[in-house]
Amino acid sequence: MCLLEALSTTVRLRVIKMAILCKSIKSRLRSSGGQFLDRSSGKTAKNKGFSLLEVVLGIALVGIAMLGLAQLFTFSIMNNARSDRVTNAIFLAQQQIDFLRNQTAANLQLLALNPVDEQIDVNSDGIIDFRRVTEIQQSGFYWNVRIRVYPGAQAEVSTNDIIQNSSQYKIRADISTVISR
Repeated sequence: MCLLEALSTTVRLRVIKMAILCKSIKSRLRSSGGQFLDRSSGKTAKNKGFSLLEVVLGIALVGIAMLGLAQLFTFSIMNNARSDRVTNAIFLAQQQIDFLRNQTAANLQLLALNPVDEQIDVNSDGIIDFRRVTEIQQSGFYWNVRIRVYPGAQAEVSTNDIIQNSSQYKIRADISTVISR
């Protein structure tokens, strides 16, 4: 019986609270002309939300942020392309060094007579991608080797001019080494 009385007391309290809440809601509706009032701001429910100005400003800020990200994305693509060209040029120079290290002393003496000038099409598309100039100078049993790799756009420049003024022709790789026999 005690449990039943406690339960009924709890139920009675809840019913009383619900009745008080309903009276409060009815009084708020009457005072606002049928619209709910927001207690914190005093505005009706129709006035809640974002204004057109706030929405436009929000969109503008997001647009400016996206524009900055787009510029950063473009910049990273350009840097990746440049890095790819430099990496290919360094690979071509290292490839030439490996080729020369496998040559005999007689072949190195022949190659030292004139600079070796090669136009290289890396991807076989018919367009010259790089120009590789190899200079070899003998001093005793040693050969000083200097390999320069230029962009393919420098294909029309004379060999002597490109060697003497290499800084003017956008050099991609410049590697020097010594080969002994």
